[in-house]
Amino acid sequence: MSQTMDFDTLRRAMADNYEQPEGPARNARAEQLLTEAERLNIPLAVIEALGHQLKVYNYSSEKDKMFVPFARLLRMWDERPEDFDEYEIHSLHWVFKWMSAGMLGQPHIPLASIEKWLGEMEHRYRLAGHSERAVRSAEFCVARHIGDLARAERAYAAWLAADRDSMADCHACELRDQGWWQARKGADADALEVWRPVIEGEYVCAHEPHAILASSLVPLLRLGRLDEARAHHLRGFRLIRPMESMRGAYADHVEFCALSGNEARALELLAERPAYFTDSGEPRSKLDFMAVVALLMDRLVELGLGEQTVPGPAGRVWSARELAAHARAEALTLAARFDERNGTAHVSERARERMDRRPLVDRLPLGVRSTRPAPTPPRPPAAPDSAPDSAPAPAVERDLRDVLAEARSRSDALRPDAMDAWAAVARAAGDHELDARDRAEIADHEAMSRGPEGAPLFERAAELYAEAGDPGEALAARARGAYVRALTGHSDDALRTINDLHRQIRALFAKDGTGVRHTAAVLVGRARILVHRVHETEGAGTTVAAAEEAVRELLEFAEPHIAQVRLASRAAEARAMLGELAALTGDAMTAAELLAQAAEGFLAAGLPWFAVEYEARLAGIARELGDAVEAERAARSALEHGVEYLEPAGQAQLHLQLAEVLGTTGQFGPAAEHALEAAHWADEAGEGPTFGAWARHQLGGFLLQQGRWAEAAEVLESALPDLTAETHGDGALVQTQWWLGDCHTELGEHREAAERWLRAAEIARHWPEQRDHAMLAHLAAEALGHAGLPAEADRAYARAGDLWRDLGNVHGLARALRARAWLAAREEDELDPARELMAQAVRECEAALEGAIEGEDGARERLVAELGHTHRQFGDLVARSVQDGDRGADFQGAFEEALGHVTRAVAVFAPLGESALDLRTGAELAAGWLEADLHRPAEATARARAVLAAYANRQEADDETARARCTEADRMLELLGTQTGQ
Repeated sequence: MSQTMDFDTLRRAMADNYEQPEGPARNARAEQLLTEAERLNIPLAVIEALGHQLKVYNYSSEKDKMFVPFARLLRMWDERPEDFDEYEIHSLHWVFKWMSAGMLGQPHIPLASIEKWLGEMEHRYRLAGHSERAVRSAEFCVARHIGDLARAERAYAAWLAADRDSMADCHACELRDQGWWQARKGADADALEVWRPVIEGEYVCAHEPHAILASSLVPLLRLGRLDEARAHHLRGFRLIRPMESMRGAYADHVEFCALSGNEARALELLAERPAYFTDSGEPRSKLDFMAVVALLMDRLVELGLGEQTVPGPAGRVWSARELAAHARAEALTLAARFDERNGTAHVSERARERMDRRPLVDRLPLGVRSTRPAPTPPRPPAAPDSAPDSAPAPAVERDLRDVLAEARSRSDALRPDAMDAWAAVARAAGDHELDARDRAEIADHEAMSRGPEGAPLFERAAELYAEAGDPGEALAARARGAYVRALTGHSDDALRTINDLHRQIRALFAKDGTGVRHTAAVLVGRARILVHRVHETEGAGTTVAAAEEAVRELLEFAEPHIAQVRLASRAAEARAMLGELAALTGDAMTAAELLAQAAEGFLAAGLPWFAVEYEARLAGIARELGDAVEAERAARSALEHGVEYLEPAGQAQLHLQLAEVLGTTGQFGPAAEHALEAAHWADEAGEGPTFGAWARHQLGGFLLQQGRWAEAAEVLESALPDLTAETHGDGALVQTQWWLGDCHTELGEHREAAERWLRAAEIARHWPEQRDHAMLAHLAAEALGHAGLPAEADRAYARAGDLWRDLGNVHGLARALRARAWLAAREEDELDPARELMAQAVRECEAALEGAIEGEDGARERLVAELGHTHRQFGDLVARSVQDGDRGADFQGAFEEALGHVTRAVAVFAPLGESALDLRTGAELAAGWLEADLHRPAEATARARAVLAAYANRQEADDETARARCTEADRMLELLGTQTGQ
């Protein structure tokens, strides 16, 4: 440094440094500042710099460095106590507790030294007149660490019995340790009850509820309180993420993920903190961390992911199997060092217990973005050296006749797993000689499973059916092939083929050459192809008429035979196709009725899995029609009927549909639950970056609506990297950033809020409609002001004001001008710039009023109220410009000017009547206080009485504003009466 700081500059530098992120950089700066303090030759400066150094070491990964500055402080106290001021005396005794905890975390410090230090602490506290509460708390920590549970119980009781004084830890920190003890004894519910006041925000400090939220995770899992566990993880991890010193709490979050089926999330957490593998300044928290790393890696090995590359100590590439062994060995080595120091086996026992914990939940969806390290099989594979389990023998080893019978049974019942059964038949067939019928069915179902690639196989199946003497089934197979060709862009060819098949099947049926089932199969193929052509031609009239005729033919043919499951299915599908055609032609009401009938038909036939698609469509149409009740019913029904049969992608879609339906009706809690499930299933389907990102976007919005700001922020930040304008639309990007700005604001993170809103504004500035752009600029300006960045806030308000002016929104413009005026009043030496901005706001409101039409949707009344607000704030601004205690000419002139503006506000609000009564009386009271300060008691009294009269008929009502106004008016009258001797 080029020159020595003075003491005040040093103090400011230490305060600034303490606000920096925890870590080596902050510690190094504290060391530099101690050198600066020593140059001043002022003992108190050195004392304060040593105290600052102690604080930053304690809240960092270099806790082992804090003993040296403390020893120096203690020596200075013993030699010259008069050099310490009252605050530093308190601080010196306070950090005795840090030394006790710090010594426990350093296995090289003998237990005898720790016990001696505990006695020294007790002696010095007694001399200083402090309660023994902090001493007994420290003793409790020593006893529980070494495993002396009887002593721990005695110390715990003595701690709680002792009086709280200035040396006691804050309520939040005390409750943390008290709850931890309950959890350690297996009383998880009692622990959570102890922690509740901190979790709910009644008691907080710099590191709470951070640590308690982390400590609560495993107890919540054990109790099955999974929603709370998820919430505590999202909220708590957000709190500890920037805090380097909280390695132990970080380990709790990794452990939670490992025990709740979120191994991929746990790996991401490890990747965020590479230094935690090697930082050695606090061995106890390193032991905690390495123990949960071992737990996580063992879990990955168990899942068959032992060779997966994982984050680990720098310098080499680690597989999960290798890191499992390394972490376990290091954890046990550290534990052994503590046990050797303590003379017990307690630390090692606890470490092994933690490393060997079993998962408490198969999979707890968290809602945040997480990429699996590798696809997890449906069931964990057996270890290479394990014995075979008792699973059923593979299909290839079963009797072919049995497999065929099972497949035909599933096909006849139209089971969704029929394709799997026929695939088993194909595997079992091997080199067996099969008759033409068997081979035809195998080919037919393989063609169905191949989708667009199955058309040639349908022809082969048809040939085999014909060879087997079943011409009706042969025509049905060709109809299925024709529909596949239509779907692959050959609808003209498909239509010619199906029309020919239609004539053949009708003729064959008329001669009793085939049955109802095969005829209906061709009819449904023709109906499907014609409905598909309606989509291709975008609803051309001739194609709609032809499709409707074909569908009605199918319905009329199938309906008399709905006692047969397959024919009931055809009739229900026909109604669904009629509903689809109605929707395409704009008849939503008819579409909804027909889709509901189709779903009912499938359900009546015992085919709930077929009802799912149509119930989902019905939910969408009901939403379009504004029928929220029917939309919710249909969406819930689709989910209920599909839950056992759908693939993950289908599950995700149904959960999200229901979430959106519930969200539109304000049921944000249930909506969030289904959005969470949607995100989970999207990840399972491998659609995390697309559908999953949208689900997380929605989930974040629903959490925000419930005031769960930290959880919402964590989810939205997780969604943001995957949201793209191409896939999700730039509206989703803007909305996510907007919501994040709201979250940051509620969490007191104003600079971050401004950044979010400015990013959103940058996207919205390109939109044709600029209202969102203006609103985002305005919100960013407010956040910048709260963040203590007045110049940036002024520029953002100016930008917002220009946008509001272009939009013709006088309300937004006036508010931006008023905000700029307040900023100018705080930052400028003179009031004139602020006055001009307020005056401009007045002029804008007055100009807008001149062009406003009376009674036009209340617009004029709103403009009058805006003008009143502006006059009121103008008066407040001028009055507050006078320094406290100033009673000179400046005071007189400023208060007169302020009174003029507030009086105009009263006059402006008055014509609005009852709707602006509270605004008018607020201005009236403000004017009364100004009159009183200007020594005009009569005028002030009149204003107070006017307020009381205005509320004469409302005082007894449950009206908080009326009571507050009347109380203030009474207080004004009482004060005025005292001053005038009345």
